[in-house]
Parts: sequence; structure tokens; C-alpha cells
Amino acid sequence: MNRELMSYKGIKLILALISVITMIQSICIVFQAKWLSDIISSLFAGHSLSSVSHQIIYFAMAFTARYALSLLIKRRAYRFAQKTGTRLREQMMAKLFQLGPAFVRREGTGNLVTLVLEGISQVKTFIELILPRMSSMGITPVVILAVVFIENRTSGVILLVTMPILIVFMILLGLAAQKKMDLQWSAYQTLSNHFVDSLRGIETLKFLGLSKKHGTSIKRVSEKYRTMTMGTLRLAFLSSFALDFFTMLSVATVAVMLGLQLINGEIFLNSALMILILAPEYFLPVRELGADYHATLNGKEAAEAIQSIIDVPIEQKKKNLFSLSKWDENSELTLNKVSVFREEEGKMSLNCINLSVKGFKKVGIIGESGAGKSTLIDILSGFMTPSEGEIKLSENEHSLTSLTHEAWRKHITYIPQTPYIFSQSVLDNVRFYKPNASVAEVEKALEQAGLAELVEGFPDGIKEQIGNGGRMMSGGQEQRIALARAFLCQRPIILLDEPTAHLDIETEYELKETMMSLFNHKLVFFATHRLHWMKQMDYIIVLNQGKIIEEGTLDNLLNKKGEFHKLIQSQLEGLE
Repeated sequence: MNRELMSYKGIKLILALISVITMIQSICIVFQAKWLSDIISSLFAGHSLSSVSHQIIYFAMAFTARYALSLLIKRRAYRFAQKTGTRLREQMMAKLFQLGPAFVRREGTGNLVTLVLEGISQVKTFIELILPRMSSMGITPVVILAVVFIENRTSGVILLVTMPILIVFMILLGLAAQKKMDLQWSAYQTLSNHFVDSLRGIETLKFLGLSKKHGTSIKRVSEKYRTMTMGTLRLAFLSSFALDFFTMLSVATVAVMLGLQLINGEIFLNSALMILILAPEYFLPVRELGADYHATLNGKEAAEAIQSIIDVPIEQKKKNLFSLSKWDENSELTLNKVSVFREEEGKMSLNCINLSVKGFKKVGIIGESGAGKSTLIDILSGFMTPSEGEIKLSENEHSLTSLTHEAWRKHITYIPQTPYIFSQSVLDNVRFYKPNASVAEVEKALEQAGLAELVEGFPDGIKEQIGNGGRMMSGGQEQRIALARAFLCQRPIILLDEPTAHLDIETEYELKETMMSLFNHKLVFFATHRLHWMKQMDYIIVLNQGKIIEEGTLDNLLNKKGEFHKLIQSQLEGLE
């Protein structure tokens, strides 16, 4: 039983309840064996069937009670597993929203999607199976062993000696299985990430003529996962066979000893039969635990992975010092020597960034790929905590180490390169930042985003299902959905991370007019490598290898003929 399992809400109560039911079930098993042995020995002695009718009724009652209690345990474990799985999914999704896209990119989209969908289901299976098995393992053998010792000490010693051998053997196999499972889980994560990345880039691969070549890569990753899975299954089958073999050997030893004692007249037939019936029941919890152990390894791995995400620390030291009632012309945001290190490489994504912005401005952030644009947007959006430096807001007397605060996030709208479209209606998708918005408000936002005519043409209008499983939207239409969300919520700060990078230039210019109307009377941070946007920016920041190498207005930067001018020349991009 791992640490994650014992940390779940309500686990102690459900374990206590299952343990009590398991104790009653174990007593039923004992009485079931006793009355069955009495019936057989009586019939063997020549008694009529009617003379043991009351024992048959008692046996039937014990038999029925045993399996009724077993069903009750399963139902309780199932309900707890469902509640815990739902709670884990909610906690994980909430944490992913807190950690933001930077964390998602680092962990891999495919891995996180797999955890949220399949991982939670595997955790439910793990909880549902492991709780009854652990309870029965700790209670049923003890009860049966006590009864066997009372009836026949020799048989009790045999059972007592063989159980530790089985447990040690199970532990050794479990350690080997865990190692195999770790390799399989790693291969599974790689396959998940590879699949999602391939799915996203399939059009590009086809356009470049690399789809067949990429198929070889997919085959290689899939084959690695298949090999790991088969290795785990082979070990599972081997351990099941070994457990069954040692169990049968132990029961056979008990049977031989009882046979010898019966011949010597040292034990009565009904007692011998009772012990012989109880012997397999004594080993049954161990066998069931061994059989289900491999079935729950995926769930155990998933539970650890999910809990590790939920436990990722969020900067909370100065949460009580943070305040931001509103953003207006007098509000000011200052970054002082802010740096971000890449953990895996030890390099800086941002290096000593100093920036001060006041009121409502449109700030352009430009630079080559890898210059640190997205990292800076992640810092400003509160999705990432800087490794070094401090952040100052005009309403706060104290400096902050990050902007990972709910009060800050309520003031911002984040528009990424590819907005996520939920498998819901247009209405629900636009309501993302403002769930209680009226239909009239949503329709106005759609009109402002230039989607009103398109949505009116849908068969179900504003209630038309879009996204996966619904009507598919083009890249430009998806970006307009994101703009409609921003128009609807009317938050004073907008952050854009390469919002038009995947669009053709015609679609981008169509969106430009709509986007500029959205930027009115707002603080805007616009990260892009398309320099024609800079003519509409009030202030421009040029990044290179994580450093601000130039900053100023468009005219100032053009007159300098520095790095900004070189970027324009290299891209051959006009500003009209």
C-alpha cells in the first residue's frame, strides 16, 4: 500500500469499514467450512440426508452471507474509487491551470492527456482492487490460522511456515515487476507524446513529403512499447504460475499430514475435512493479491505520476501581501533582474530582464525562435515562477517573486498560438472566461470578433457543437473564438504568444483589424516574430538569447539601425 493511497481523503474510514466487513466474511468462511465438513462426515458415516438438513441450511446461509459481503466490499471500494478518481482529476486539472503552458510543454502534452484520461481510470482500478485485497490479506489468513491451530497444531505449523515463504517470493517478484513496469510506463509516456506530436504535425509532414519516413519512427516507438508490455506480461504469468504451484504444494502437504493422522486415529474426519477446506481459503487472499498486483501496477504508476503533479509547489510566500483591485492609467508593472533557468540544461531562458510598463500600452516582444519570448509571456501571465529577480506592482508595498496569484490572473486574457477549442457549443466555448455571460453578450462578442455571420449560418446557430466530435474550425476561425472570449470578458491586460504564427498572411491580415480594436484601452504584451505588427505597438522589446538587447518605440529602433533593423532586413518584411 503506497503513500499516495493513504493520502486520499476518506481512505481510513473506508479501510476500517472494509476491514470490519472482511472480519465478518472470514467468520462466515470458517463456519461454511465447519458445516460442510460436518455434512460430509455425517453422510460418510451413513446418516440420512434429512438428519443433516439443518446443517445444510446453515451452510447455505454462511455461503450466501460470504458472497453477499464480498459484493458489498466491491461496491464500497468501487464507489470510493470513483469519488477519489473524480477528485484527483479535478485537483490535477486545477494544478495544470495554475502551472500553465510552460509546465505542459515540459512534461509533454501527450503524457498529461494520457494521465487525465487513461491514468485516472487506471488509478480507479488500482484503488478498487487493492483495498479489498489488502484487507483480506491482513485479516482472513489470521482468522483461519487461529481456527486451524485450535483444530490441529501440525497443520497450523505447516500453514504458518509456508505463508512467509510465499510472501517473500511475492515481494521478489513484485520488485522485478516494478522494474519492468517502470520501463513500460516510460515507453508509454514516450509513445503518448510521440502520438500527439505526430497528430499535430501530420499536415506539415505530408506537405514536406516526410510522412512515410515519420511512420518508421512511430513504428520504432510502438515496437519498444510492445516489447516492454510483453516482458511485463511474461513476468506476470510466471509469478501467477509460481504462486499457484507453491500454494498447491502447501495444501498437498497439509492433506498428506491429515491423511496420516486419520490413519493413526489422531484426528476426527470432520476436523480433517474442515482443515482441508480451509487450507485453500488461507492462501486465497495471497493468490488474489498476487494476481491483481500486476493488474494494478499501471494504476500505481499513474497514481504516483498524478500525485507528483498535484504536489508541484506553487509560490505562496507573499500571497497575503498581493493585491490588485483594478488596472488603470496609473497602474505600473516592474520586472527587476528577472531570470529563468532551464533545469534540464542549466542555461538561461531569460537573463536579468528589467522592464517597467505603466497604464495602457501595447508592448511588442520580438526575437528569433528561442530568444525567450514565450518564457517572458509565461512569467507575465503567472504561468511560471522566475528563478531569480523580483516583480513590483504599484498597489503592492512589497516586491513579489512571481505573478502566480489568482488576483493577477483575473485581470488577464491569454491568447496562445493555437487556442484550445472544447468539444462543446460555440456558446460554451466563448464563455470560457465568463461562464455566466448571457446569450446576448456572447452574440455581441461574436460580432466584434467577426464570427456573427459564420455562426448564424450553422444549423444550430450559437448552440452548434464545435471541436472534436463537432464542426471543425479553421485556424483563423479558432483564433476568432479566442478573440470573442477576450471581447466578452473585457479584462484590462491581454497577453498574446505568437497568436498568428500558424496562419497564412492573408488570414493574419484579416484578423489584424479585429485584434487592434480589442487592444483599445488595454495593456497588451504581444510576442511575435512577424514584424508588421510592430507599427501598431507603442513600445518594442527585442530579445536575443534571453536578454533585452534593444527597446524603445518603432521610430527609435529604426533610427538606431541595430538588431531590430537587422531582423527586418533578414525577414524582408515591410511595415506598411
